[in-house]
Amino acid sequence: MAASLAPWATLSVAATASAPGTNRFVLFILRGGMDGLTAVPAIGDPAFAEARGVLGQFPESPLVLDGTFALNPLLPQLHAMYGRSELAVLHAVGLPYRERSHFDAQQVLESGGTRPYELSTGWLGRALAGPRGGAMKAVALQTAVPLVLRGPGEVDTWAPSALPEPGMDLVSRLEALYRNDPALALALARARGLREEPGMAATPPMQAGGGGRAAAVQLATKAADFLQRGSQVAVLEMGGWDSHTNQTLPNGATSNNLRALDAALDTLRSGLQAGGLWQRTVVLVATEFGREVAMNGNQGTDHGSGGVALLLGGTVRGGRVVADWPGLAKKDRFEGRDLRVTTDLRAALRTVLADHLQLPRALIDGSVLPGSAQLAALDLLRGHAG
Repeated sequence: MAASLAPWATLSVAATASAPGTNRFVLFILRGGMDGLTAVPAIGDPAFAEARGVLGQFPESPLVLDGTFALNPLLPQLHAMYGRSELAVLHAVGLPYRERSHFDAQQVLESGGTRPYELSTGWLGRALAGPRGGAMKAVALQTAVPLVLRGPGEVDTWAPSALPEPGMDLVSRLEALYRNDPALALALARARGLREEPGMAATPPMQAGGGGRAAAVQLATKAADFLQRGSQVAVLEMGGWDSHTNQTLPNGATSNNLRALDAALDTLRSGLQAGGLWQRTVVLVATEFGREVAMNGNQGTDHGSGGVALLLGGTVRGGRVVADWPGLAKKDRFEGRDLRVTTDLRAALRTVLADHLQLPRALIDGSVLPGSAQLAALDLLRGHAG
């Protein structure tokens, strides 16, 4: 059954009073299951054209990456990052989970487990509570903290609002009301701190109908603001990738989401570059699963397995597609349907946690990503051969 997912979901940030020079990490979750072969078509695979049919045809020429892969023409800013060796594409990547449920797959993606609901907290939440992450202060830019950030650490929340800013009289009355309640008083004080931090002006409310690209740029801009002012880890979320129907429409949901993603990542890069942080940043873009290789009867794609993850940033060994490519012929597909997973996404998470955020490998193996120690190391970051 298809999940009902809002086109734009949320943005979350894990903030820390980090020392100058501390690396930054951004996790961008694409909810709904992005079709990796639409975002990064394997145009050089001999079976691509026949396997994809109409889905393998684009209104403009794909943006070539190498002899096998290209980017969707709606991702020009990502192509520019690839050309600057700031983007590495991980293809045929996925999770140990293979049962095609959005909710179960997202639970595995965020919890860091191998099967749904074996872990009740998030891998990033557990990482933030570790020896290196213990000083990190987490804030979710939404009304609820996403699973990936849940753990023993403390998490603030912030969300853009269409309501006017509260006046000082109202804030003063709330302070008086909460004075004898330590938990509420602390929460209000921390909320005021977030709103009043220098340079953190309130985000203007979105205009009616202002979703999609405008929302992407707004949230990426705010994420860059938090990262520039001491936050070390940010988590952004974008929904609407469940492409069961009309995937080929030039202005359909998939096409518009690709445009929005390209704009958001470019905005994030520009904001961090201006603050001198891009060279210390890694951004991981991931989705809960890919789609079936062949088009369904509604000019869309159904839930699959293998897909695409993107790793970008100034410290990424980019300009490469990292893939143990299984091929697209029907005999090579998982259950005859899906792009086969040949790289476990948790291997990329391990690289970021150990080599970029410098978490102890014993912590990663023991509590952050249990059961992942046997995964082969990936050579993804500058100065860290795999």
